[in-house]
Amino acid sequence: MGEPVSEWDPGQYLRFGDERTRPSLDLASRIDIGTPRRVIDLGCGPGSSTQVLVARWPGAHVVGLDSSASMIDSARANHPLQEWLLHSIETWTCTAAFDVVFSNAALQWVPDHGPLVQRLFGAVAPGGALAFQIPSADYPLVRSLIHEVARSGQWAHLMSDPLRALTMEPPAFYYNHLAGGSTRVDIWETEYLHVLESPDAVVDWIASTGLRPFLDVLSDDADKRHFVELLRKRVRDSYALRADGKVLFPFKRTFVIAYA
Repeated sequence: MGEPVSEWDPGQYLRFGDERTRPSLDLASRIDIGTPRRVIDLGCGPGSSTQVLVARWPGAHVVGLDSSASMIDSARANHPLQEWLLHSIETWTCTAAFDVVFSNAALQWVPDHGPLVQRLFGAVAPGGALAFQIPSADYPLVRSLIHEVARSGQWAHLMSDPLRALTMEPPAFYYNHLAGGSTRVDIWETEYLHVLESPDAVVDWIASTGLRPFLDVLSDDADKRHFVELLRKRVRDSYALRADGKVLFPFKRTFVIAYA
C-alpha cells in the first residue's frame, strides 16, 4: 500500500480480497497497451493486483512495490519467483522507464497529487501508460461516520492528522494535471455495490484501510475498542439490511489512464 501509519495486516486486508481485486481487474482490462515489457504495481499490498497484471501480460516483467514489510513478505511467500520491492511510493524513482505504471487503491495514502501523478507519469516509457484507481473524493458513508466519531469523543484533539490522512481529488483534477503531457486520458468513475454479510462487515472492511490512522493515534486499547464500537453502532443505524439479511455497501472509485 502507500503511506499508512502502522504496519499493515495482510490477513485482515485479504478478508475481502475478491472485492478489493475487482477494481484492479477493471482497470487492467481497459489499458490499451498490447505487449509491454516492463510493468510496475505501486502499492501492491499482498500481491493480488500484481497477479492481475501477470495474467493480463504474461510476457512482461512485472514488479510489485509496497512500503509495508508485512505486505511484501506475504507477496514474496505466495509468489517467490516474482520481483518485490520494499519502498515508498513517495520517494520511488526508476532508472529505466516502465511501459505500464499501475496502482490499485494506494495513491490515496500519498499527499500532493498534482506533483505525484506528474512524477509517476514521468516514469512511463513512450507509448506506455500510467494507470491508477483510488476511492473517489465522494467517499462512502462509512467514512463520514468515522469522521463523526473522531470529532465527537474524548480523542478529538488527536484526530487532526487522521482526518487528513487520505488524499482523493475529483476526476477533473487528474485530467488537468495529466492531459497536457499525455497523448490521451481515459478517466471514469464506477460505484460498486458490494454485498456484505452484515453492517459489522462494513466496519471490518474499513478496519484494514481507512480506519487505521484513527486507531493508530489511540494508545489505549480500551479507547480503540470504544471508538470501533461507537462506529459499529452508527453503521448499524445507517446501513439497512436487505431482504436476505445482507447489506449493500456502495463504494465509488475513480479510474485514470494517461498514455505517453
